[in-house]
Amino acid sequence: MPSDTSVQAALSLIENDKSKVLGLTVGTHQNVEPGQYIARSDAQSPPELTLPGASTSTTYLIVALDVDAPFPSFTALGPILHWIQPGVKATEAGVLNPTAPFVANYIGPAPPPGSSPHRYMFFVYEEPEGFDLAKYAPPNGQKLSNWNRMRYDLDAWAKEINLGPVVAFNYFTSN
Repeated sequence: MPSDTSVQAALSLIENDKSKVLGLTVGTHQNVEPGQYIARSDAQSPPELTLPGASTSTTYLIVALDVDAPFPSFTALGPILHWIQPGVKATEAGVLNPTAPFVANYIGPAPPPGSSPHRYMFFVYEEPEGFDLAKYAPPNGQKLSNWNRMRYDLDAWAKEINLGPVVAFNYFTSN
């Protein structure tokens, strides 16, 4: 069973410091509040993320997970990896823009029929010094298969690549 230390740390981070809530625009929903419900159809494209006060000289890494798969009461397949985007730079306005190929392409919400809403979590980290994109990015920009997304262990990967603490975090719910 994958560890959820990163998930618990991120949830605690925004409970204790509202300035760490990641700016999240999903479809037409701007300034998404943590836990806000977003219709599945509105979240099929990657969200726009903003990090006010972000350094324009720092490179960030985004990870998105569905921690409630396949059902919130039965998470045998979760978490499901929804996105890993390294090489992210902030504009002067704090908008986060990818400047490198993805490690895992973005996929939108897709809970099974009858499921209650799942939590779709977005973590922003400073990209570790010397992160080897070639080691993790799929060849020729291939999309990551669903098989490689199930039971994703963010904590193990964070340890492997020497990720530091979460810089900012937010999540929405959808079904």
